Parts: sequence; structure tokens; C-alpha cells
Amino acid sequence: MTKRVYGYKKSGESITDETIEALVAEAEHGYEEGQLKGARRGRGRPPLGETAKIVGSLRLDPALRKEAEVRASTEGVSVSELVRRALREYLHST
Repeated sequence: MTKRVYGYKKSGESITDETIEALVAEAEHGYEEGQLKGARRGRGRPPLGETAKIVGSLRLDPALRKEAEVRASTEGVSVSELVRRALREYLHST
């Protein structure tokens, strides 16, 4: 009989019923203090800085949006970060 595969770990190892059972047993056994380090606290996206941010929307024509996506990808940032940078630069240049 073929094993059911639910997905794959970062290592490439398949996640099967046996894998899930082993992970559940490990979790039920408990973890030492600090063993689960790096877990984010709270909900939502990580903050951009110390102060609260305001979410806004922006209408772009499809061609401009595509240009922004290409440029953001080239620079290795999100379109939101690209827009923030462009707005800061514009506001500081006047």
C-alpha cells in the first residue's frame, strides 16, 4: 500500500502519517525552555518600526503596477517598500 504524503519538509523529506505521529508525540512530551525560540509573538505582520503604521490604498493602472513589480523584484523588495521609498524621495526633494 502506498503511503499518503501530506507535503514535504524543508529538507525534502516527505510528511507521512508516521511523520505526523512522531511530531505529535514530540509535542505532547513537551519542550525545554528556549527550545522553541524564534517564534513570533502576537498576530499579523511584523512592524515596520517603533510606531504604529497606517494602511492606505493606491490606484495604479496595470502598466504602472507591472513596472513597479518588475522594479521591486529587481531590487529584492516588495512593491509596498518600493512605493514607500519613492514617496520619501519625492517628499524630501521638494
